[in-house]
Amino acid sequence: MSFLTFSGITKRFPGVLALDGVSFAVERGTCHALIGENGAGKSTLGKILAGVYTADSGQLLRDGQPIAPHSPLAARQLGIAMVHQELAFCPNLSVAENLCLGDLPRRAGFVDRAALRARARAMLATIGAEIDPDTLIGTLSTGREQLVQIAAAVGTGAQIIVMDEPTSSLSAAETADLFRLIRVLKGRGLTLIYVSHRMDELFALCDNITVLRDGRHIATESIAATTPARVVTQMIGRELIAQTPAHLTRELGTVRLEINALASPGKFSDIALSVRAGEIVGLAGIVGAGRSEVVQAVFGLDPEATGAIRIHDRLLPLGSVEHALEAGVGLVPEDRKRQGLVLGLNCRENTALASLPRLSTFGWMRRRTERSLAERYAKRLRLKTPSIDAITAGLSGGNQQKIALAKWLARDCDVLLIDEPTRGVDVGAKAEIYQLLDELACEGKALLVVSSELPELIGLCRRILVMREGRLAGEVPRADFSEAALMRLMAGVAAAA
Repeated sequence: MSFLTFSGITKRFPGVLALDGVSFAVERGTCHALIGENGAGKSTLGKILAGVYTADSGQLLRDGQPIAPHSPLAARQLGIAMVHQELAFCPNLSVAENLCLGDLPRRAGFVDRAALRARARAMLATIGAEIDPDTLIGTLSTGREQLVQIAAAVGTGAQIIVMDEPTSSLSAAETADLFRLIRVLKGRGLTLIYVSHRMDELFALCDNITVLRDGRHIATESIAATTPARVVTQMIGRELIAQTPAHLTRELGTVRLEINALASPGKFSDIALSVRAGEIVGLAGIVGAGRSEVVQAVFGLDPEATGAIRIHDRLLPLGSVEHALEAGVGLVPEDRKRQGLVLGLNCRENTALASLPRLSTFGWMRRRTERSLAERYAKRLRLKTPSIDAITAGLSGGNQQKIALAKWLARDCDVLLIDEPTRGVDVGAKAEIYQLLDELACEGKALLVVSSELPELIGLCRRILVMREGRLAGEVPRADFSEAALMRLMAGVAAAA
């Protein structure tokens, strides 16, 4: 008998059938991969198990007995917890307060601080995390915040843990630490459901894999009995063929973006680079190397930046987003949910956000023009949504990323700064975004792309610049592209040699 069984799980949202009769089984003490394109229903299924959502129909069985986790608290009482992709802690509270927030120990009507710290230390000790319980959550790195969330799950006795895109914001070192912890938890007999788009992770960690497509169950197989290529075909319903970007065969235009001696105290120094019309230039480096800080400074978000930035050979005043916009610069930020979108607005409104002056007359929006613009880019980006009036928060991560891109395409920027273009995006949506970036370069746009995924930069770019400790460590032309060469520069091995 299977340990955990999903039987005919169906879930509808307004205008969307998220899950359609999904059935499969999970074995006890295994790490079970759950994969599919954005919008396939992976996170929805995990949230039903964790009590965040309730299924419209179908049944969950544990050891053959029906269970009904109608709330996260009920799920926790059943030994089920979820490590969310978007970490949901109170940043102004301590680690101990966050860990015990739902059940604060009391004495004489007041919070028992000694008991609070002791309980938090015990929870952190269950996963071997050496974190001071009095530390404010907001001061922790993403990786350590992730550990606290896992401690909250394991420390409350969870036997089933759903991990939703746990490595989407982690550095390589933090990811390696997480993998070690997952293997320890599996060794203790815990059952893990691992949701991810990263195929290498799934094949390194998991025992079995379930593929969803358009809310339906496609296959459940042993990892040993399948291949990444087979899984991709199951996910998207077609074979994915890698293509050489067309912009690489085109002649480059004039310099659109030129940076000289750009610096910001404590962040980066002496940055000099240029991007020409029709060119995609990559910016690589480990987390903390200063890549995101550089593109933010170019966009005018760093009031302490010094140096010279030229757009179309005209000097750009530093520290002014307004001047950057007027010069034709757009920024797709790393964190689309906090910085790139207003999740409470709909797709049409988000698409128009960067173009409001062009879509209004005497302060009044021209709604027909706004709708036409949004519909044009929704069609171009193959946006999967019930309508352009759907609330952005309800879209999958890949479709939210498309809206973040559409906002700047609608403004027709000549220089695009794109930070982590495919973070949390499935392979099918990645291919569509890569094709879009290629098309933009072919149209003569200048693109500076920051990415933590070296294969992404290698596939897209004409040149890759590598940053290390706030400085440019070197440049690699396309003819010399290799992950090994880039990693050496990122780690400082080439410089040491």
